[in-house]
Amino acid sequence: MRQELMSLPKGLADDVARNLVMVAQLIDEDPEKAYGYSKVALRLASRVAAVREAAGFAAYANQKYSEALAEFRAARRMSGGVELWPVMADCERGLGRPERALAMAGEPEVQKLDKAGQVEMRLVAAGARRDMGQLEAAIVTLQSPELASHANHPWTARLRYAYADALLAAGREQEAREWFAKALEADKDGATDASDRLAELDGVEFVDAFDEDEDEDETEDANDDRDGDEPNLRDDADDLDDEDDEDDGRGRSGRTGRPWRWRGPARRRAAGP
Repeated sequence: MRQELMSLPKGLADDVARNLVMVAQLIDEDPEKAYGYSKVALRLASRVAAVREAAGFAAYANQKYSEALAEFRAARRMSGGVELWPVMADCERGLGRPERALAMAGEPEVQKLDKAGQVEMRLVAAGARRDMGQLEAAIVTLQSPELASHANHPWTARLRYAYADALLAAGREQEAREWFAKALEADKDGATDASDRLAELDGVEFVDAFDEDEDEDETEDANDDRDGDEPNLRDDADDLDDEDDEDDGRGRSGRTGRPWRWRGPARRRAAGP
């Protein structure tokens, strides 16, 4: 990225770099704000491939697929690489054109992708098949040496999860459960909600303790109304518990299955087989 920004005057390069850093930091938690920073960087340096790439991922994170595709195409023209091919195909899916995504899965560019890129392309192709109602074809698309491998790669959990989800959609529940379990085993970073899907298949129901507390409070309030001014010692205990909860400071976060998270320009590769 620094090499690409060296084509700019130093002060301008610093301003662009700061905005790109903010895109990378915010794109998961606040994609709308990340999109705003990407637009600033784009206004400052639209002829830098890394800037166009960042703008593409920010638009993609906000489901602005037409805009994302245009930025990815521009970045690809500038860099000459093929790393963005799978996410470009996924943009076609987002635009309601799964047949174009499938056509891209058969182009020579796919053979130039590294293993991770080829797996991403397989995931996109399977998704396109499902978009077209070709569920069995989607299952077959995901069946590959990478799926059968016992090695754990960054993409392993998501590949297994996609396969499990396709099996479940086809009514093959027992196989789906097996593959959700395999996805969970490989999911060290919480990239999927495989644990929740497993619990759902097993009939496990999670009850939110916060909701239970609210129900209890409502019941106690109703009792208070009936009892008049009679002191309620349980309320005092609950107040103390509430204070402890506030001091605890622990929050709960959700999970995302989004396949692409922009962390900087894609690794550039020389064209060739």
